Amino acid sequence: MCLDFVNTLDDRYSGEPKELLQRYEDLARFAEDTELLDQAEADRLTRLSLHSAKEAEKVRGRAIQLREAIYAVLWALVQKKPVAAQDLEALNQWVQEAAQHCSLVEKGNEKVAQFQWRFDPAGNDLAAPLWPIARSAADLLASEQVQYVRACASKTCEWLFLDESKNHGRRWCDMTKCGNRAKARAFYDRKKEG
Repeated sequence: MCLDFVNTLDDRYSGEPKELLQRYEDLARFAEDTELLDQAEADRLTRLSLHSAKEAEKVRGRAIQLREAIYAVLWALVQKKPVAAQDLEALNQWVQEAAQHCSLVEKGNEKVAQFQWRFDPAGNDLAAPLWPIARSAADLLASEQVQYVRACASKTCEWLFLDESKNHGRRWCDMTKCGNRAKARAFYDRKKEG
């Protein structure tokens, strides 16, 4: 989920990146699409954002700060460079805020006790969608899966994704988009040279 959130700045490295979180409603819809919120919660927070426009814009700005903190840490790892202390510190502030709104709860009525993380209900807190995103980033970074975070090989894309392929050799964020374009371009170049 945190990787999808990082990718809400599309065409990051082009001359004209596309901000997909232009309004608070976009954040609420992202949270609904990724099942952080159900439709009723997303609708309620969107309505609240219309009545508290200044606060909603502040939270949207904070969401972008969270996104960029996650991106900076993960991009350094993808590039096999040291993570800047200030980037990790910024992300840790978000992780600590998320932890204040999260608790362990028993999962189901099974014979073997199982537990899961549950975040406080969104209620009237416009920042509620950010808590599970920060937790997702922390969980990814603390997992062995972090070594499989990749950047799309397309220089116009470079979205981050988790390579869950069998041999961990995936190069594209989506084979049907970036992968097909790259293969078609390579085919065209070979034909042109021939």
